[in-house]
Amino acid sequence: MPSSPRIIIVTGGASGIGRSVSAELVRRGDTVIVSDVNGDGAKAAAAAMAGPGTAIAATLDVADADAVQALVDSVVAEHGRIDIMFNNAGIGMGGPVEELTIAHWDRVIDINVRGVVNGVVAAYPHMIRRGDGHIVNTASLAGLIPSPGLTPYSMTKHAVVGLSTSLRLEAALYGVRVTAVCPGFTDTAILDAETPADLPPTMMSGRGREIASRVPGGLYDADSLALDILDGIDRNRRLVVAPRVARGMALANRLVPASFEREARRRLVRMREMAGITGAVIASSTR
Repeated sequence: MPSSPRIIIVTGGASGIGRSVSAELVRRGDTVIVSDVNGDGAKAAAAAMAGPGTAIAATLDVADADAVQALVDSVVAEHGRIDIMFNNAGIGMGGPVEELTIAHWDRVIDINVRGVVNGVVAAYPHMIRRGDGHIVNTASLAGLIPSPGLTPYSMTKHAVVGLSTSLRLEAALYGVRVTAVCPGFTDTAILDAETPADLPPTMMSGRGREIASRVPGGLYDADSLALDILDGIDRNRRLVVAPRVARGMALANRLVPASFEREARRRLVRMREMAGITGAVIASSTR
C-alpha cells in the first residue's frame, strides 16, 4: 500500500462498477471522488462507503469537457495531485443498426468515447508533470470481440481499447500507466435501464438483464469485478479481462474467428427470438 492515501477520481461512481470500485478503494484507505451525472446518487453512494479512506461526491457529466477539466483541476488544486483517473462512466446502446437514429449514435459516442477522451485530456497533463499516475478506462469484452446487436456500444468500446493501448505506450515515456478494463456481462443497473425519454422509444427497453442472463457464464458480480480491476491496476496490466469466461471468449475470437462468428450469429438469432421483435435499442444508462 502507498504511504499516503491515493487521490482518485471515479466517473460513473453512483452505481455498478464505479460504485464497487470506489467502495473498495475507500476500504483500502484511498481518497475517492465519486462522480456521476446523477449527483444525488453520487452523494448516496459516497455516504454509504466505509473504511479508513474518504469518499467525496461530485456531480459530473463526462460529455461536458469543461466540467471534467474543472473537476480534475479542483482536485489537483486541493490535494496536489491525481493518482488515478478512472474513466468509467458509460451507457449501453444496441439493436439492429437499421432501427437506430443518429441521436442514438450521438449519445453513445458522446459518453462512451468523448467522455473518456475528456477524462484523459483533463488528467494526463497533470500526471505528465508529476511523472506518475494511472489512467484506467472502462471498455468492455464487446471492445475485443464482434458483438452483433450491440454495434454502437461495441464500436465505442473498441475505440476505448484502441485509445488505451496506444496511449499506454506514449504515457510510459513519462512514467504514467494506462489500463483498459474489459468486463463481460456484469450485474449492474445498466441492464435494467429504460431508453432515455429524449430518444425515440424502443421495444426492448429494460430487457438487457433478460438477454445478458442467457449468455455463456451468466452475470458477473460487480464487487468481484472490482477486485479484479484493482489487482490489474496494482500489476499495471495492459488489459483487465474478467471473468474467466470473458477471457475465454476473447481468446476464441483471436484463435478461431470464423467459429466464433458463427456462434455469435446464433446468439443474435436467439436474442431476437427471445425479444419477439425484429430488434430495438436494448438499454441506455450511466454505468
